[in-house]
Amino acid sequence: MSPPGGAPPPGPPARQVPRRRGGAARAALGLAALLVLGVLLALGTWQVQRLAWKEDLIARVDARLAAAPVEAPGPQAWGAISAAADEYRRVALAGTFLHERETLVQALTERGAGFWVLTPLRRADGTLVIVNRGFVPEQARDRHTRAGGEIAGPTRVEGLLRLTEPGGGFLRANDPAGGRWYSRDISAIAAATLPGERVAPYFVDAGPAPNPGGLPVGGLTVISFRNHHLVYALTWYGLALLLVGGLAYAFREERRQGRAR
Repeated sequence: MSPPGGAPPPGPPARQVPRRRGGAARAALGLAALLVLGVLLALGTWQVQRLAWKEDLIARVDARLAAAPVEAPGPQAWGAISAAADEYRRVALAGTFLHERETLVQALTERGAGFWVLTPLRRADGTLVIVNRGFVPEQARDRHTRAGGEIAGPTRVEGLLRLTEPGGGFLRANDPAGGRWYSRDISAIAAATLPGERVAPYFVDAGPAPNPGGLPVGGLTVISFRNHHLVYALTWYGLALLLVGGLAYAFREERRQGRAR
């Protein structure tokens, strides 16, 4: 029966959400936001540190390239060679090339596709250093087609000390048994082609002095360091700033709605 006056009967009382539940949810969201903020700041700081490291590396390499050549490390120093101390150092070495034991490694250069010619050079102490004499195109892969470029007898080579490139190239593993090489993996090349010899754990990119006959073409070493760390740092710090702005806006809205209630 309707109450007097025809007014509809009152409905059930609205269910009230406990304030504690809403407060806990806001606290959880705030904690998650602070965690994300910490991660963003950490990533930005890491990129700043990487930027300092990269700039120091570039400065060290530039100094090595400008310095006069030093004698290539002998066996007593092989164990101490590292990228930080030696990569791209200008070196010189004397010896005799073993052209008949060269190795071809596939290459893609500013001159097109072809091969690096890696030739062991025997030093006076009997040890071998593999020298990347330079690039040859596909039609000159047979060493007999470029016999004029083979230096006979004692010679002296100048170039850049490089570290081994193990494993292979992009999506291509080296195949020592088949004689197919996609990276200058010195230890693997030495094991496959120079068994029983004492071979330096590095190789030398020869050049820029030209070879007789024009092939191989040396001095094609590309020295380039990607340095986008400042952009990455600004990106992470920018996202952190946006998050802080969003949190500040949400806090102000919460306070405004609280006063309105």
